[in-house]
Amino acid sequence: MHQTIHPKILYFGTPVVLLSTLNEDGSANLAPMSSAWWLGQSCMLGMGMRSKTVENLLRERECVLNLPSADLVGAVDRLALTTGKNPVPGYKQNMTFQYIPDKFSHAGLTTAPSQDVRPPRVVECPVQLEGIVEKFHPFGAPDDFAMAIEVQIVRVHIDESILNTEKRHHIDADKWNPLIMSFCEFYGLGKNLHPSRLARVF
Repeated sequence: MHQTIHPKILYFGTPVVLLSTLNEDGSANLAPMSSAWWLGQSCMLGMGMRSKTVENLLRERECVLNLPSADLVGAVDRLALTTGKNPVPGYKQNMTFQYIPDKFSHAGLTTAPSQDVRPPRVVECPVQLEGIVEKFHPFGAPDDFAMAIEVQIVRVHIDESILNTEKRHHIDADKWNPLIMSFCEFYGLGKNLHPSRLARVF
């Protein structure tokens, strides 16, 4: 039997992304987020428009989407309740956010230069997607302060440990264990249940 409920969030399960951008002084910012989905060579990001990351995206229009594996959950969690904004905005002070100027060091992560965009990649992340911002779309109710951001992926870097050994440009889904956010909790993937005839990739 189904029940009608009114959940505060609808995070049914999406990959965690560490989004790297550049601050106005050229330093790198790193923000964890999980409202992301891909179609073709584009990605749609959902973020709060008052964040430092969105401020950077509006100005620079470049980013890297770094996808951590499940074993990086500790590093990702160290970025929780941190902000690149100084002073910390009042609404974030109320949530005990802390200003961290170097989020890479704070999380114990390493930068690597990108090839087509200026923000750095996260060395430890098995998937690194360089992107150019195409469009910004206000999203939701006016008081939601949300933005949907369309990003064109221009270069893809994949750790060779998760590549299909027989198909060079394919990721082996049995080797890739992304960190997933489901209802504000971290999860990995379980075992493969059944092949999909609908989503076959050749």
